[in-house]
Amino acid sequence: MVTPPLPPLYRAADVNGPLSDEHAARLITTLGPLDGCRVVDVGCGWAEFLLRVLASAPTATGLGIDRGEEAIGHGRANARARGLDERVELVVGDVADWSGTRADVLVNVGSTHVWGGDPVTHTATALGALAGLLQPGGRLLFGECFWLREPTDAELAAMYDNPREQYRSMRGLVDLALSHGFRLRALSQASPAEWDDFENRHAQGWEDWLLENPDSPDADEVRATADRHRAARVDGMREILGMAYLTLIRV
Repeated sequence: MVTPPLPPLYRAADVNGPLSDEHAARLITTLGPLDGCRVVDVGCGWAEFLLRVLASAPTATGLGIDRGEEAIGHGRANARARGLDERVELVVGDVADWSGTRADVLVNVGSTHVWGGDPVTHTATALGALAGLLQPGGRLLFGECFWLREPTDAELAAMYDNPREQYRSMRGLVDLALSHGFRLRALSQASPAEWDDFENRHAQGWEDWLLENPDSPDADEVRATADRHRAARVDGMREILGMAYLTLIRV
């Protein structure tokens, strides 16, 4: 913890990932008719996407689960401000300990890690867990990273030394999803502009903090963190790491 505290990511970002308003709206339509549905978002963060789903379907209800107490608090405040609090429950908790509830639609975007285990198996572990929470015909919006191209050793090192095997090609990701009992209903990916917008917002909190607190004893630590992330973005992730959005149907 630095002093003063860093601003939360949601101060600058609408959603915690590379996703524009227009793209989010398109993803919601791929989930099919939503009225009367129970929508569960696991690893929901501050639940912005879940709230948008519920706003699009006046008789749908939702449940969001995340370990981040501050993020859940922000999501609850947003739900109240938008008049959605009676149709959504946002819970602080570990998805791995969740016993489940009826879900017509599941959302797991950018958060396969919530199921735990070795990062190399995060994607497969998440797909297996999610498949077990849906009845045949249930729908899943699954967002996961993939390699736009095979990274070099230097690029991997820049990306916090992520294991090469943690991600796969788009074809490999789709095939993995289908092997867990799903059919593919829709597929899209984040554009370079969406990635740039998100990464700019992600870095904004650090840079604003540094401008406002140049004499803080923690300034060097914050500067080093921001510089490390900038290097990961410019020397590693940019136009190498993609984000895929798969709308899947449980068979």
